Amino acid sequence: MKPWLAPALDYVASWLDFQRLHHDQPGCAVAVADGDEIVLEAAFGSANLATGEALTPRHGFRIASHSKSFTSAGILRLVDEGRLRLDDAVGGLIDGLHPEIARVTVGQVLSNSAGLTRDGPDAGQFLDRKPFCSKAELLGDLANAPVLPSSQRFKYSNHGFALLGLVIEAVTGRNYNEWITDEIVAKVGLTETKPDIGPWGDRLMAKGHSGRQLLGRRVVIPADNHCHAMASATGFVATAADVARYFAQLSPHAGRSILSAQSRREMTRRLWPDDESALGRHYGLGTISGGEGDWRWVGHSGGFQGFITRTAIIPKQGLTISVLTNATDGLAHPWLDGVAHILKTFAERGGPSAETRDWTGRWWTLWGATDLVPVADRVLCAAPALLTPFLDAAEIAIEAPDNGRIVRASGFHSPGETVALERDGAKVSSVKMAGSRLLGADAMRAEMEERYGGGSSA
Repeated sequence: MKPWLAPALDYVASWLDFQRLHHDQPGCAVAVADGDEIVLEAAFGSANLATGEALTPRHGFRIASHSKSFTSAGILRLVDEGRLRLDDAVGGLIDGLHPEIARVTVGQVLSNSAGLTRDGPDAGQFLDRKPFCSKAELLGDLANAPVLPSSQRFKYSNHGFALLGLVIEAVTGRNYNEWITDEIVAKVGLTETKPDIGPWGDRLMAKGHSGRQLLGRRVVIPADNHCHAMASATGFVATAADVARYFAQLSPHAGRSILSAQSRREMTRRLWPDDESALGRHYGLGTISGGEGDWRWVGHSGGFQGFITRTAIIPKQGLTISVLTNATDGLAHPWLDGVAHILKTFAERGGPSAETRDWTGRWWTLWGATDLVPVADRVLCAAPALLTPFLDAAEIAIEAPDNGRIVRASGFHSPGETVALERDGAKVSSVKMAGSRLLGADAMRAEMEERYGGGSSA
């Protein structure tokens, strides 16, 4: 393991736990892989607010459009085996398509550049208002003309990836769920991944949740819908560790994979920019990518009724991050970016030294929490309430075992002033930072209750 990674992962878990409570989210599961090894898996909060069931790393989540990356690997596996070509026309494999759709290639559908309808004329299946499409319903929708000409722009299509599920069935002669389980899921060695909710059986399963607006409370969303012909686009169920494990082996730099290095390079290449978004994303072959430099990422995200999930490989760092949430307002996207921000900070600064190691912990005032996070020869004053906790973090240089000075900080902070660890015996009980005393959570809670009372005005 990289020498800075263990302390970085400790802080990732602490920060995510704080963030879940800070944003009043039901639950969050996270996994990080270093190469092909899972080095962090953790879960926070509730799997089901109605029952109070605690969320664990073994709970499955509806990972929705992550399914596209499984389907993409299935298509590329068939390409590697010489059973399919990306420039094959889909109409040569599937009957009943509109002539214009019949002429688009497998590669165009895989890169979401075929111009197909996103969800058909009735998207109620994604709004929990009707069952997911059967094969007959899917083909009925695809008998209509495409929305745009092929290869004109990136245009996301769940119907397109459902069509690719039919392509896999046509080439292999097997049911999609069975073939993808045997030839992709099992070959990677995943034991907590299924292509749809039915095969998940009686394993632990997180429930979805609504946001609080409209009702003033969250309601539980069962999210037990069978996805039928749409499984190849949105059906998958998995744990965070299995998702991270799966994506890690798709990295172009992975030592072991079910795909050839050429197919992995092609799958993760930036093919189509999402030009009308300000997020700087691109689409490849069943993958989304973004970022710059040595921290460029590639992966996928997913939104199922009651769930928001996201996974990213950072190939040049050999890291893979998966963040799964069980609410429609889940913060999987910014939380994954926050995890990457933490890892990048530790990679650049290094782990704690012998001099800084004791300068740690979460400390409180009436204004909220400050985390002391030791890195190399400095201590960072992180703000765990931020989605990027090290943004503009003040830095403390250690001058004596329990004494330091703020040597780098915004002018609105306290640059140049002293910091001291205050102890009760051997244990640090408070932190004197410039003119302010920061307390542990229990001490700050007691002070607030004594001063303001225990009642609530909410």
